[in-house]
Amino acid sequence: MPLPTIRLAAAAAFVGLVGLTSPSMAEVVGDVGVDWTGNDIVVDAVTDPKVEGITCHVTYFDRGVIDRLRKGNWFEDPSNNSIACRQTGPIVIDDIDLSKGGEEVFRSGLSLIWKSLQVTRVYDRKNNTLIYLAHSRQVVEGSAKMSISTVPLFNQQVTWKKGAPQ
Repeated sequence: MPLPTIRLAAAAAFVGLVGLTSPSMAEVVGDVGVDWTGNDIVVDAVTDPKVEGITCHVTYFDRGVIDRLRKGNWFEDPSNNSIACRQTGPIVIDDIDLSKGGEEVFRSGLSLIWKSLQVTRVYDRKNNTLIYLAHSRQVVEGSAKMSISTVPLFNQQVTWKKGAPQ
């Protein structure tokens, strides 16, 4: 077996193992073709593991095989993404990170190893609002492309399992 084929097989096995060991918290609910080269915009439904009753819909660009052959850069998708989060049931909040840095809710690979799409939850105490930030994270150079969505908790019946923050 030639060396490039061995590397490709090893990379595919690694990605397969990572997929088996990390639980998926997203469900593909839409897959919209955008051109003849097989490029798609994928829509995932993401639930917050520590906040029941909120669903975020995250979109991202998925390059097709023809586009990958034509442009190269086989193992990476663009950093473009969007997010919208809404209340989809009674809100029950578990023990969430209340720091300004927030807490990772979801991560999905946009490249073989180096780049991922991440959703981070931040709690805005003053405005009693959950903020969901979708952004790309890269090992070497971060991306300035981001999108946010907010879910105000004001005037909502919200259950805090550990008590509401003061």
